[in-house]
Amino acid sequence: MAKYSSKINKIRTFALSLVFIGFIIMYVGIFFRSSVLVMSVFMLLGVLSIMLSTAVYFWIGMLSTKAVKVICPNCEQPTKILGRVDMCMHCREPLTLDKNLEGKDFNESYNRKALKQK
Repeated sequence: MAKYSSKINKIRTFALSLVFIGFIIMYVGIFFRSSVLVMSVFMLLGVLSIMLSTAVYFWIGMLSTKAVKVICPNCEQPTKILGRVDMCMHCREPLTLDKNLEGKDFNESYNRKALKQK
C-alpha cells in the first residue's frame, strides 16, 4: 500500500527541506574559502534555496486559507481538504467531498483535471 499524506503537509515538508538544503549548500561553500568566487556562488545558491522556501511557505499559507475545513469522521479532528480527494492531517483517513467518489479506493489521480472531464 502506498503511503499518502495530506497535500498541505507534503508541500510544507518540501518547503522545510528547501531550508535544510539551503543550509547544506552554504555549508559546502565554507570548504571553498580559498576561492572567494566559488564560495560566493555556494552561499548565493543556499540563500536562493531559503528564499524559495519562504515563497513556498507563503504560497501554501495562502492556499491553506482557501481549503475546505471538515471534521474527519474517523478521528473527529478538524482538517483541511485541497482538491477532490485528500487525506486527514491527523489519522490519514481518505476524505472527499465529491459524491461520485464516495466508497471508491483512494487515488490521488482523482485530483487531475483530465479525469474531471471524463
